[in-house]
Formats: sequence, C-alpha cells, structure tokens
Amino acid sequence: MRTRRGLCYSRDMDEFCGEEISCNGRKRRKVAGEVVDCSKRTRFAPDAGGERDFFDDLPDDLVLCILCKLSSTAGCPADFVNVLMTCKRFNGLGLNSLVLSKASRRMFAVKARNWSDSAHRFLKLCADVGNVEACYTLGMIRFYCLQNRGSGVSFMAKAAIESHAPALYSLAIIQFNGSGGTKNDKDLRAGVALCARAAFLGHVDALRELGHCLQDGYGVKRNVTEGRRFLIQANARELAAVLVACPSAAVPRSWLTWNPHRHAAADGGGCPLLSDFGCNVPSPAPHPANQFLSDWYSGRTGSNPGSELRLCSHSGCGRPETRRHEFRRCSVCGAVNYCSRACQALDWKLRHKVECSPVERWANGNVNDVNANGDVDEVMEDS
Repeated sequence: MRTRRGLCYSRDMDEFCGEEISCNGRKRRKVAGEVVDCSKRTRFAPDAGGERDFFDDLPDDLVLCILCKLSSTAGCPADFVNVLMTCKRFNGLGLNSLVLSKASRRMFAVKARNWSDSAHRFLKLCADVGNVEACYTLGMIRFYCLQNRGSGVSFMAKAAIESHAPALYSLAIIQFNGSGGTKNDKDLRAGVALCARAAFLGHVDALRELGHCLQDGYGVKRNVTEGRRFLIQANARELAAVLVACPSAAVPRSWLTWNPHRHAAADGGGCPLLSDFGCNVPSPAPHPANQFLSDWYSGRTGSNPGSELRLCSHSGCGRPETRRHEFRRCSVCGAVNYCSRACQALDWKLRHKVECSPVERWANGNVNDVNANGDVDEVMEDS
C-alpha cells in the first residue's frame, strides 16, 4: 500500500511557526515559546494556485484507521455514505476491505423502502470481505425477501461459522420449521444443536428457545429443571442488556413490581423480564435484519406476496412463512402464529395475553391449561 508522507509546512508558514534561530550550527525555531529542531524539516513549494491542502499529505494508513473507526461506530448507513461522497480519495479508501470488514450492524440498517441494486451490491461487497453482520443481513434478505433460499442460507452459514449468534439462531429456526422446503425437511435435533451454540454465545432468544425445547421435550430429551434454568438465564441477560444500554438510568419500580395478573401494559410499553416473577423492561430494539423484514412486508398487500402465507405475529421478528401452515398457531384462539417458541413467549406476555380469547369450541369451559394466577396458558400447535 502506498503511504504518503506526513504533514509538513511550506515557507509561507514561517511567520506562524515563529522566529528561526541558530544553535550549535543547527537550525531551530521558537514555536509557542518552545525551541524546536527544524534542521531536518522537508519543505515543498506551493501548488500552482498558491495554496496547499494539507489533508492530501495525511498518510493513507492514518486515513484508513479513521475510516475503520467511523465504520465500526456509524449510527446509520448515511453516516458512512456521506463520507464516501466527500471526495475521490475518501471514496477509494472507504471501500477498502479493511474498512468494510469493520462495519457495524447499524451501518447495514437499510430501510426496505430504500432497497436498490446499489444497496444490494454494497452489502454483497461487505459480505465478500468477511463482514459477518453483512453476511447475516444479506442472508436474511435473500432468504426471506428475495426468495433466494440457497444463497441466503449460504450467507447465514458463513456468518455462523464465525460464531455469529443471530445467524446461528436463524439457522436453528429454519431447521425447526423446515423453512424453504417441506414439512418433512424439519430437523429438530439440528435446530437444537444450533440453538445451543447460539445460547452458549449469550443470545437471549436462543436461550429462551432452548429453555422451551427442554421444558417441552421438543427435539431433545425433556428436562423441565434445566429448561427453566435457561429461561431464567435468558431473562437475566435481557436485564443486563437493558442496564448496559442505559447505565445512568434508574430502574423504574414498575420493572420490578410483582404483578400476578398482567406482566405488560396493553399499549406495548414494556416487554416481560423474569416473567415468572412478573417483572417488565422496555421492549428491546429488533436487529436491523428483522426490522428490514417487517418493513418489507408491511408495505405489501397481505402479509406476503402469496396471501395464504403469514408473518410471525411477534412484532420484533418479521419472518414470513415459506410455505402454507409452516408456523405454529395459538391453540387457544387460533388467531396468531409464531415461527418459534421464543417469539410466542415474548408476544404472549407483551401483547397477546390481554387479547387472546378461547375459540367457540372451548366456550363451555373445557380448558384445563390454567396457571396458578387463573390465566389460560397459551399452547402452540401445528396449523
């Protein structure tokens, strides 16, 4: 890589630098009261216009370091794109593989309404240089939105190999549902294995999903005690994430108030934490990839291009069915459906608990699944 020389001053800057003196045969100059050795200073003549842009003399490796820091901390794609549009040099160095490999997930938070071939190419470029967030985001978009199942799974697998927890969890959901294939393509054991790997990396939804699988004996030998431990661990990590995001904020009493009947407000202002004990925290922000899926299908007729296909009812998920009756539905009301037990558990406490009502066939009171608080426990069944 070619490296430019560092900043150096022209002769017309002598007045700013101060008076030149001689000491022991070496040239020195007073700058802000300090004597500075300038005998080895390299000078250059000003350009034809009589002015010099000292930015051009910054080393390329220093500019790359700054751009890497920017890409890893950018709050939205516009923060980085605006820099690429500044000048030709920024555009060239900004597309360096080192810079793109450091990009954060928020830099890939593309709005569904702004999706274009250029956005697709940019994500592909970032994925090709090994950015795991780009691999996961592009994989989700290709698999669920662009209907390119094989390519989407390949990109998610590339991220999963690098221990990207959301990619591992998404692949687990695909295995649990047989997404992109038939009902016979389900592989529950593979789903549990992928979910366990994501849970080991601390993914909250994977911990919750694994806990429900163990409690229900779904794809793994039933172990209620171990499943409950994973659920409590998921809740504890959820609380830790909220406190890390808002370290200076005091914990409202409403988060830790015992509430045996309702765990969240009907307006969706909170999300359950330690739901066994009735605690609530603000709803976590969805991953940019999930937000893209939600926006992609919200602006289309029906939940999916095929009107018979439905979206996961959890608002923070956005996954659509890839075939009819792929998702499991609530066996109480039959009005909602979910891609996973984790989404079902979150949406039940967040919203559906106050909306769910038994279907007519259960109106006679033949409901046996009642918890200690008198609330009907929601059960998932295949559509």
